[in-house]
Amino acid sequence: MAEIRHFLTLRDFSPDELKTLIQRAITLKAAWKAGNRDDQPLKNQTLAMIFEKASTRTRVSFEAGMTQLGGHAMFLSARDTQLGRGEPIEDSARVISSMTDIIMIRTFSHQTVETFAEYSSVPVINALTDDYHPCQLLADMMTYQEHRGDIQGKTVTYVGDGNNMCHSWMVAAKQFGFHLNIACPDAYQPKTSLIKEFDAHISISADINIAAKGSALVVTDVWASMGQEEEQKIREKAFAPFQVNEAVMALAQDDALFMHCLPAHREEEVTTAVLEGAQSVVWAEAENRLHAQKALLEALTVGFVS
Repeated sequence: MAEIRHFLTLRDFSPDELKTLIQRAITLKAAWKAGNRDDQPLKNQTLAMIFEKASTRTRVSFEAGMTQLGGHAMFLSARDTQLGRGEPIEDSARVISSMTDIIMIRTFSHQTVETFAEYSSVPVINALTDDYHPCQLLADMMTYQEHRGDIQGKTVTYVGDGNNMCHSWMVAAKQFGFHLNIACPDAYQPKTSLIKEFDAHISISADINIAAKGSALVVTDVWASMGQEEEQKIREKAFAPFQVNEAVMALAQDDALFMHCLPAHREEEVTTAVLEGAQSVVWAEAENRLHAQKALLEALTVGFVS
């Protein structure tokens, strides 16, 4: 029996595997755009989608992706399952994995997906936790590859909270071979353990102008993530100097791109002029969640396809 592989962070795949995955995603996208509907490698397979957090892009992309691959996606909310009534994660993992072929989980604690994967008999995908959002980075890397080519050796600037997106960009810096500048208030830096782990691949600054200078890509995220709404006013004050606007983008390279995982709060973390501007690739980035995750689903169930 083949070893079960999970995708909980970008660390779970080697750099070469990640590059293969991105290229496969681009191939799958091109085939779909060309009208090829016959290739269905996941025919008769079922994806269990467990959601403990609200979602737009994650649910639509995974559900549509399974359909396009010939499989079926099953939506499971905590409100409608025994997980929401306190059933141990270990028990749910054993049962759900015995009836499905692959599982994705969008939840709060990263420990939840780690425990679920430990007891699951099928691959488990982290579709977002409080610590990481690796599926978003697959779409982001795919988008950069499509628009500018290989990101290796480039400088990327992440602006904002040291949250799950920031953590994922830190892992990506090592796996894809670029340098990450992080611009954030001192009180909102990423986890200390990750700063130590990725020290050779990152630089942290409390000055957005220093961080953005000469960057090939500028990325940001909302100032208050899900579950932090009560901190909105406090965060607005702390992050006010960290808005990505046209002046910030002017400090980056002339052909620099702008990305945002969405949803965006216009005129907060990013101005409408930048979000809708010529350097923005946020809509392509959002669509690429679909195709990057199709490649991921295929890799975990069927195997990597060159």
